[in-house]
Amino acid sequence: MNENSTPNNPVVPGAGADGPSLSDSASISGSDAVNLAAEQSKSTAHRNIPGLGDLPIPDDTANLREGPNLHDGLLALLPLVGVWRGEGQADTAEDGQYAFGQQITFAHDGENYLSFESRMWKLDEEGNPTGVDQRESGFWRINLKDEIEFVCTHAGGVVEIYYGQPLNERAWQLESASTMVTATGPSTLGPGKRLYGLLPTNELGWVDERLVGDALKPRMSAQLTRVIG
Repeated sequence: MNENSTPNNPVVPGAGADGPSLSDSASISGSDAVNLAAEQSKSTAHRNIPGLGDLPIPDDTANLREGPNLHDGLLALLPLVGVWRGEGQADTAEDGQYAFGQQITFAHDGENYLSFESRMWKLDEEGNPTGVDQRESGFWRINLKDEIEFVCTHAGGVVEIYYGQPLNERAWQLESASTMVTATGPSTLGPGKRLYGLLPTNELGWVDERLVGDALKPRMSAQLTRVIG
């Protein structure tokens, strides 16, 4: 993980001392953010996740221009909706330090929650994929007091409940209130904290920190570019 990262100023992977951190999430003006998003959407606005199209209920959509309207209760999470793809760094008790690729999907079906899916794959030193890594799915909800609930299940045998709140219009911090590990899951995984935020480049950065001994230490982080939405 980046040696310049601290609990109060997490640095996105590979950024270096002068690179962007998640504390930069609010450092771009509203007009600049809109202009940048409009420019970037030229290559992503026409894309969406596939749907069967024959369900009696709305298909999920990761594109706010298509499908049902976003529920009014989710406006504080609106910037997350889309499909994001990029690379990150991990330092886990199970596999040590390694690089990974990742795709995160935040989608909705018009109801008052976002669905969440994360798929990862390991990368070798040249950046080539070498196989499947971790996978997560879950749901984000937020109430009228801006209190976020995130229920997350890991394919490796973990179920977690996170609570948190927006730090600003472009960043969201969550802390695990319950971490349940199955008999075959990662027994060393402790409680933790996650921070998701849009960088000044409108990329999505996130950091997962876990309690090791008496201190939180970065376990995973990534910097992702919007590819849909």
